[in-house]
Amino acid sequence: MRSHFAGGGIVLFFLAACGSQPPASPLGAATQCTNASAPHHAYVVVQHMSGAWMERCVGFSTPSIDGQTVMDQSGIEYQAEPVGSGKVVCQVDQEPAQVSQCFPQHKPYWALFIASGSVWSSAGGGYTDVTLHDGEALGWRYVNASDPKPAPPPMPHRLES
Repeated sequence: MRSHFAGGGIVLFFLAACGSQPPASPLGAATQCTNASAPHHAYVVVQHMSGAWMERCVGFSTPSIDGQTVMDQSGIEYQAEPVGSGKVVCQVDQEPAQVSQCFPQHKPYWALFIASGSVWSSAGGGYTDVTLHDGEALGWRYVNASDPKPAPPPMPHRLES
């Protein structure tokens, strides 16, 4: 019987060492929120190529908040480069692991979505052009360049009022 426990422990060790992530956040998971006591909340949802996803919340007291501020205050690691009239996101939450070119042709990229109510829509511009109101969200999904119409990330678990 002792050998069964040892074998199970070894399997768990290798699973943990390989860094396997669940494809979705567990139900009932607490949403991490910066300035949670603020009267309004905006969300950031990030879905990796693997399907694993995360979300963050940013509280604010003004009627709206811009996309740059939401990303900066979310605590989510990201890299962006200026282009024309805004910025292009090159890396979010360490994906891709290395960035040599921000938006390489025929390579995966971060698709941007905006959620209002319970509906995602593709963003018309960059995240620096976005203005969010209470309960709205920025959604990032790392997708293959060959995907003509990428699906949005999961909806955030909004804070209860």
